[in-house]
Amino acid sequence: MAVARVVVEGKCMAVAWNGQTRLYWQEEGSGKPLLLLNSVGCDLTLWDAAMPYLKGFRVLRMDMRGHGQSDAPPGDHTLDQIAADALAVLDAAGVDKAAICGLSLGGMTAMTMALKAPARVSALILACTSARMDRQIWSTRMATVRSQGMAAIADAVMMRFFSEEFRRDHAAKVDDIRTRFLKLDAEGYAGCCAAIRDMDLLERIARITAPTRIIAGSRDEATPFEGHGGEIRKRIGHADVGTVSAGHIAPVEQPEIFAGLVTEFLAKVPQIDRV
Repeated sequence: MAVARVVVEGKCMAVAWNGQTRLYWQEEGSGKPLLLLNSVGCDLTLWDAAMPYLKGFRVLRMDMRGHGQSDAPPGDHTLDQIAADALAVLDAAGVDKAAICGLSLGGMTAMTMALKAPARVSALILACTSARMDRQIWSTRMATVRSQGMAAIADAVMMRFFSEEFRRDHAAKVDDIRTRFLKLDAEGYAGCCAAIRDMDLLERIARITAPTRIIAGSRDEATPFEGHGGEIRKRIGHADVGTVSAGHIAPVEQPEIFAGLVTEFLAKVPQIDRV
């Protein structure tokens, strides 16, 4: 099928639409499809360091609504909307079924896809994520960025994104993520925060049947395994768990190890055998 493509900031990107919302995505490699979904506050460059290690897959990655080059519709968003965005990208790529690897908000979106459209999901990798979070924390964050802008929370977010050691030893990489964070549309970011605030997954995810791996960051202070990934593991009884020595944004801190946990798991799933 023909894929609509445009040049954005010197890069060739593909375009998908969910209603009036325009979504930018990229693809690399060949093999079975693997869709990567970002954390809130990050664009698709989150996966740059991990990409060289994701061999044998047709890797799709997208800018979620409110992030990167995708549209930032006003108002609060829902996980159902963001999952529909991801399905629109699969449609645009001509992909009927894919493995979904989501980090943080991306993991929440992946679980929603597995519940809403199980026939489209061949496997799940749920990284540094949760099925229920504190509503008040996210309401406060939304109010702050809507009234004061992204800079008001940038330093605090970087501290939660990365381990203290990584912030110290890889300041340039942290600064790059921070710069991209500051460029986000505050309304678009707040809209995605609403999807996390209003998340209602914990009591439903036991219905997920797709092969599932949970990846936990041992230094993750945003969604520590105890109370977050561990609660998912209790509900999705067939899921297994891999751990990486990293903070919340594990693919940036430990890209090779993170990608290894993804590819090693997918190699064991029959319908995801690598080409």
